[in-house]
Amino acid sequence: MSPIAYVTRHPSAGLLFVQLLGVLLYPWMESTALGRALFGSFGLVVLGLALHVVKRSPTQSWIAVMLAVLVLALSVLDILLPSATLKWLVALVEAVFYFYAAASLIAYMTADQHATTDELYAVGATFTLLAWAFAYLFNVCQLLLPGSFVAMVDPQNARSWMELLFLSFTTLSGVGLGDILPVTPMARALVMIEEFAGVMYLALVVSRLIALPINRR
Repeated sequence: MSPIAYVTRHPSAGLLFVQLLGVLLYPWMESTALGRALFGSFGLVVLGLALHVVKRSPTQSWIAVMLAVLVLALSVLDILLPSATLKWLVALVEAVFYFYAAASLIAYMTADQHATTDELYAVGATFTLLAWAFAYLFNVCQLLLPGSFVAMVDPQNARSWMELLFLSFTTLSGVGLGDILPVTPMARALVMIEEFAGVMYLALVVSRLIALPINRR
């Protein structure tokens, strides 16, 4: 089976691959204007793939489409008329979109008593969607409350997208905060909520999919 045919048959695999590819590409996109433009284009690809996987879930696809259109409209408006308000609004709507996409994938995985190959890929894709969603929330917090996050390198500067994504992945996976720390009450509250979400995701979703083949046997 060709890669395109495989991704067509298992769209969650395509979303997971693109999200992980983004983790490798984002460090090269933040330093230049061209890289930031590519960052925006890559984000459109992720939006499209996320919409595609949402269609396979029992949730309402039109909500995801509406949120994606709102993200695009606000992003274009921010390019034409840049402002601090638009920046945090875009990040907030993107966080809501990724949370909804993650919830849709969870509904898709728990809709029946069979763990298909695509649902196993959806486990990883949902994790990345949650990590992206919380990273956008961290960005909103940082934009509204400057100095919410500090790091060992340039602690006085605002944290980059890659740093916030790194914080999100380390928090959601439960491996620790690393060298980036929340210092304001709101930032710490968001981190605590993500820690709780990570534990519950493993306890309720991942453990259920692992138990399904055992129960059948």
